[in-house]
Amino acid sequence: MKKSSTAFLQIVIIFIGISALVLLLWEPHLEGRNAHATLFQIYFNDPFLAYAYTTSIAFFVALYQAFKLLGYIGQNKIFSIPSVKALKTIKYCATIIATSIAAAVAYLFIAQSGDDIAGGVAMGVVITLSSIVIATAAAIFEKLLQNAVDIKSENDLTV
Repeated sequence: MKKSSTAFLQIVIIFIGISALVLLLWEPHLEGRNAHATLFQIYFNDPFLAYAYTTSIAFFVALYQAFKLLGYIGQNKIFSIPSVKALKTIKYCATIIATSIAAAVAYLFIAQSGDDIAGGVAMGVVITLSSIVIATAAAIFEKLLQNAVDIKSENDLTV
């Protein structure tokens, strides 16, 4: 892959990370119940927001690992152990995200108090399914790449 293509994809990942961070920090101010709340009340009195921030750590770790993986691709080091480790970390992060969102959706079902939760549940289902697809793809790529690394190391030993 050309270095310009990988550099472009790395820039896209940086843009996604910055956009997600801005959304995480800005969105709580838009909620109707936070219209007249102080910053302390917005960020420290909402356990669901703290849960979202904790879960977002896995998202940012996965973005960082994807950035590193693209760096390995740009350096023609895709068939290496660090690439396999990056894919493994992406797989684990996607699994953590899927599990966390599924737990949040389950909590919405249990704790519903007459609120309309259809929108939140729909977003949760979409994010959970997307995370499952990403985890599955990362697991498949990890296994294929591990096999390629093993074959490459065997060939290097016989030469």
